[in-house]
Amino acid sequence: MKVIYKITYPNGKIYVGKDLTDDINYFGSADSKLIAQDFTRDQRRSFAILKEILWESATASDKEVNAKEVEYIAALRSNEPTIGYNQWPKFNG
Repeated sequence: MKVIYKITYPNGKIYVGKDLTDDINYFGSADSKLIAQDFTRDQRRSFAILKEILWESATASDKEVNAKEVEYIAALRSNEPTIGYNQWPKFNG
């Protein structure tokens, strides 16, 4: 199963990603340094995130999944720095 997921961090910001293997333990490749700057040391002591599957397909090609990921990033505006942590496609706001 191939999936598009959304991760929500405690500050409400999101990250949208894809997983071509449906690995339950995969949480994407968001920039850790970018995320870390939004949280104090104390806030990092207890840190819960939510992972939601937004879309899934057993038959989509990798190319179709890539396109779907970009579609969700645009729709949810997760590449807009005040909303999310996606850095691609580049936000031109």
